[in-house]
Amino acid sequence: MGQPDFLVIGHVAKDLIGDGYRLGGTVAYSALTARNLGRKAAVVTCAGPDADLLHLFNDIDWVCLPSPVTTTFRNVCTTQQRQQYIEAVAEAIPKDNIPSPWRRTPIVHLGPIANEFEEDMTSLFPFSLMGLTPQGWLRQWDDQGQVSPRRWRRANEFLQRIDALIVSDEDLTGEAAALRTQLELAPVAVITEGAGGATLHHQGKVSHYAPRKTQAVDPTGAGDVFAAAFLVRLSETGDPHTAASFANVAASLSVEKAGLDSVPERAQIEEILSSTP
Repeated sequence: MGQPDFLVIGHVAKDLIGDGYRLGGTVAYSALTARNLGRKAAVVTCAGPDADLLHLFNDIDWVCLPSPVTTTFRNVCTTQQRQQYIEAVAEAIPKDNIPSPWRRTPIVHLGPIANEFEEDMTSLFPFSLMGLTPQGWLRQWDDQGQVSPRRWRRANEFLQRIDALIVSDEDLTGEAAALRTQLELAPVAVITEGAGGATLHHQGKVSHYAPRKTQAVDPTGAGDVFAAAFLVRLSETGDPHTAASFANVAASLSVEKAGLDSVPERAQIEEILSSTP
């Protein structure tokens, strides 16, 4: 197990599809994106024995805490909306289980999807470029597993401790919409808007990045691809505008395929950027 330069923390997810499932979650899409962009990626997660992480992360270092189950989602789509259910939730990820050498990783992506770790995880990485996709802190579920938005009540305290917030506009509904009024607390904040592109909030200014025209096949994971690409490029350039343009293209490429095969390569992104006026 070597020293990574990109670390992502959160639950691997099983997304139920028909009679089967496919693996995903922020940690999967983010780690694979970082790897494809030339980073030595690593993952800390928690999952059940049914999750084939050896195959999923075959060239990525990973630590998996044991759990009886893997966090599992089921999506029910209607003509009007998508209703999400959580069928199972893996065990929590205590901050003490992060390997000590990995606490010096240059880029850290915190990607909770089911409240699997506490906000004080941020205290472990004082010298890292730290990005956060707070999806798991913006949702709650009832006894039947039906997911609904909730307010992130500790946002005021912890947004100031990270370097970049990346959040989907789909997650900013209902009670969770309160986060829109707190974006300026983070040094950099990006709202990803699916087919609408992305909006960057930085130093009191708002910049919109229009989407690249593409033929969408599956939007799953596009926001996580955006987040990882944004953090990698931000670390390389120090410029959130350059990072947003880069990540916007990465996300647009990811929707052209389904599942984890959608994660783009750096050469694909750079070719498009070089040909864009």
